[in-house]
Amino acid sequence: MQKSLFFLLIFISSLYAKDKYLDNHACNECHEKIYEEYQTSAHSQSYFTDELHKKIADKVSTKKYECAICHMPMANNLKDLVEGIARPDKSNKTHTDGVSCFFCHTIAYVKKSHKHNINIKARQAKNYKPTIYGRLINPDDSDKHSSSKNPVYGQKVCIGCHSHKLNDNNVTIFRAMSDKQTSIKCIECHMPEISGGAEKMDKRSRGQHASHKFLGIHDKKFRAKGVDINISTSKDTITIKLTNKMAHPLIIQPSRVKYLEVKVIEDNKEIWKNYKNDPKEDKELFFEYRFYDKSGKRVIIPANSYSTDMTNLNAYKSKSVTYKNIPLKKGDIIKATMFVRFAKRDCQSIIDLKDNKFKKAFVIKEVSIVVR
Repeated sequence: MQKSLFFLLIFISSLYAKDKYLDNHACNECHEKIYEEYQTSAHSQSYFTDELHKKIADKVSTKKYECAICHMPMANNLKDLVEGIARPDKSNKTHTDGVSCFFCHTIAYVKKSHKHNINIKARQAKNYKPTIYGRLINPDDSDKHSSSKNPVYGQKVCIGCHSHKLNDNNVTIFRAMSDKQTSIKCIECHMPEISGGAEKMDKRSRGQHASHKFLGIHDKKFRAKGVDINISTSKDTITIKLTNKMAHPLIIQPSRVKYLEVKVIEDNKEIWKNYKNDPKEDKELFFEYRFYDKSGKRVIIPANSYSTDMTNLNAYKSKSVTYKNIPLKKGDIIKATMFVRFAKRDCQSIIDLKDNKFKKAFVIKEVSIVVR
């Protein structure tokens, strides 16, 4: 029953997608600053420009593109992509625009579902200019569209794609939000109010608009805000307290890992570290999703997994880890560094990633103290 409803909703959405479509560049005429912000965001990335996504999607299936529901949502043949009748087309703007401006601003409501939520597009009247939704009070119309405030944009708009995803075996392969969460925290954090009106001509002198950079883990300054690291010592003991300040778990993307590296430096030489060769040796401070097949063997691509476990840190939670018998002396420096890998090494072992950003670890935050 649920599968039938799912495809019915896709079919309905695909019908609406055949109405007039305003591509991303069309928004640039009036919303120049927002357009520039959006172009730097992950939302602007598509199957054709996001190397990691494309290669994982192709590893899952070279026929069906089920990821299109969230990664190519304005496709004018969405149902065909999901069912494997069609493939992504680089000459089709509804395919290359990624999570487009028009898609995000024409969601009527979000249908909650067990495996993943579904964005229901607003039906647009034929031969009339489309209606764009948002959070602005008394928004401006233009020659391209009408405008309207819609309550869904303060409550549910983010949960359509960013809430959760279960595979066909009911294994959770992505979860960023709990059932009780709304989009408000997402918007406050990832779309903060910044200077400048929403339009090139700030007709109503609003003076501010919600940033459309959708800042996240790829931004150096932004990612440092997500965690606190506290170091304390007592004789030959080091205690690390890690706090997740975010409204979502520390790990939400199954391809990523985050880990803490702890070092003791004496006279400019490293005399101790919390692992020898691989960060995953320190199981308490290595955070990742792990997936398994029917027999319990570890698998990398989660689409067909049958079970999962993880080391994670939930929203607003803290974790303390103590290391004993460390030869500490006065003046020693203890350094704790949180890292992220956008594609964990296991992932790189089965897909060939060319972009260097997937081949190294990036600092999230680094703190240090001097032993007194």
